[in-house]
Amino acid sequence: MTINVGDKIPSAKLMMATAEGPKEVTSEEVFGGKTVVLFGVPGAFTPTCSAKHLPGFVTQAEALKAKGVDSIACMAVNDVFVMGAWGKSQEAGGKVEMLADGSASFTKALGLEFDLTARGLGMRCQRFALVAKDGVVTHVAVEAPGAFEVSSAEAVLAAL
Repeated sequence: MTINVGDKIPSAKLMMATAEGPKEVTSEEVFGGKTVVLFGVPGAFTPTCSAKHLPGFVTQAEALKAKGVDSIACMAVNDVFVMGAWGKSQEAGGKVEMLADGSASFTKALGLEFDLTARGLGMRCQRFALVAKDGVVTHVAVEAPGAFEVSSAEAVLAAL
């Protein structure tokens, strides 16, 4: 079942690349006591994700924070090293936290998995964006396969 407005963010462990190396973080640490925008992408370094989705949130980080967002996080079913390298290449540091869900456990708990095994990519995350306040979802937008309309930074700004 896909996560909906009013649902609590499920408990999970994710990985984050830091200057000191990989760090495990819980969803409670990421979402607790703050307003968070989380957006998910099918994969780091993929065309739409790298050309539009992540860059939009990097560019709009200050505008989102001006509307009350405490933190912005990008998640993909990739390992922490790939997410760290992608964040560096996109100059996301200090603007967007890069979260790795390597085994897709958090993605599955959100009900947002996307099976691309037939295309050689395995289990991935659907393209989406959500807003959560103190761990409760207040907005969620999931893209149709191949689309990029409702989960952009601009769409999230309009929803706030």
